[in-house]
Amino acid sequence: MSYVEVAGAKVPIRMWTDPATVEDGAMQQLRNVATLPWIKGLAVMPDVHYGKGATVGSVIAMSGAVCPAAVGVDIGCGMSAVKTSLTANDLPGDLSRLRSRIERAIPVGRGMHDDPVDPGRVYGFPSAGFGGFWARFDGVADPVKFRRERAARQMGTLGSGNHFIEFCLDESGSVWLMLHSGSRNIGKELAEYHIGEARGLPHNQGLVDRDLAVFVSDTPQMAAYRNDLFWAQEYARYNRAIMMGLFQEVVRREFVKAKVTFDSVVSCEQRDAEGGTRTEEYRPGVISCHHNYVSEERYEGMDLLVTRKGAISAGSGEWGIIPGSMGTESYIVRGLGNPKSFNSASHGAGRRMSRNAAKRRFSTRDLEEQTRGVECRKDSGVVDEIPAAYKPISQVIDQQKDLVQVVAKLKQVICVKG
Repeated sequence: MSYVEVAGAKVPIRMWTDPATVEDGAMQQLRNVATLPWIKGLAVMPDVHYGKGATVGSVIAMSGAVCPAAVGVDIGCGMSAVKTSLTANDLPGDLSRLRSRIERAIPVGRGMHDDPVDPGRVYGFPSAGFGGFWARFDGVADPVKFRRERAARQMGTLGSGNHFIEFCLDESGSVWLMLHSGSRNIGKELAEYHIGEARGLPHNQGLVDRDLAVFVSDTPQMAAYRNDLFWAQEYARYNRAIMMGLFQEVVRREFVKAKVTFDSVVSCEQRDAEGGTRTEEYRPGVISCHHNYVSEERYEGMDLLVTRKGAISAGSGEWGIIPGSMGTESYIVRGLGNPKSFNSASHGAGRRMSRNAAKRRFSTRDLEEQTRGVECRKDSGVVDEIPAAYKPISQVIDQQKDLVQVVAKLKQVICVKG
């Protein structure tokens, strides 16, 4: 589908979903965002749902302002994936040992490494600039500086909630490694600190929702937030890179005889000017994308600060990952560069019910049924992540055919959660 426009106070609300299917609370949040004095555009992804201040699944373009709550508290949260040389024929019948080895190598939940991971010992880790990254920690907000040791030990850890590590097969039987995580506790504490600071600023006192408080350009508060925001986004990127390296090492040791390699060829069908198609081959390496972040971009002659909360960048030819849930398929995509969405696409399936509602409605027996064939946790601690708590991912993908092109459809055989 193409987008539907809903009237907003200062800008139209462009929605890549049927507005009638969006819960009332989320629609009100979108209308609230459209009242902000600094807003220049608002795009709504098909996985949209209620969030804090701003909905998850929204792309907000503003001039000279950023709303911290519209980034989310898990700054830089995102996805990484890589195709391997393994195929389904290489896999053992029982995947429980592989799952256990992944869980031993990568702490989950509130866990952390006993000592900070040495990136020089991590497979494929892009260590250039890593030392300078930690040197910049001295410049972050004073109230969180005491968290340095914890942040260092949580680098390369999964967390909980909707974060996951998956061992997947595509439709041709090739094995992919995929994971989802962000900036861990340090990103959360930085976000919460700055959201609180923004609420107290005079220019935010008349907003329809104080959770939409912004920082404005050329102020010390904006400078401080941008510094901490970009540091946390970098933390999230390094966190995923270390986890992916640790994941790859587990797989290499488990499949020694197969001499597994990564960065396999990915085929992608392209349309030509005459309407025909051709197949091109790529080696994308590890695909990585944020979906809670801010970027400086230019549209219609304006320099804008674009906030994606539960949305990925989908510029023309740009690789992206759109996951489903712990029992459904996920998608590797390439962006089509649609400026109406500010070159964006959805970040996943999107929840259709809250965690508490899912716990009330579903049982562990339901979870077992909906994750049949997947080596994963099936206990009460993850019932709120049951596939039925999410929107149908195939429908979400179908609603954004003008935003992304599907390159590969994946289905997990192992799913690790905290």
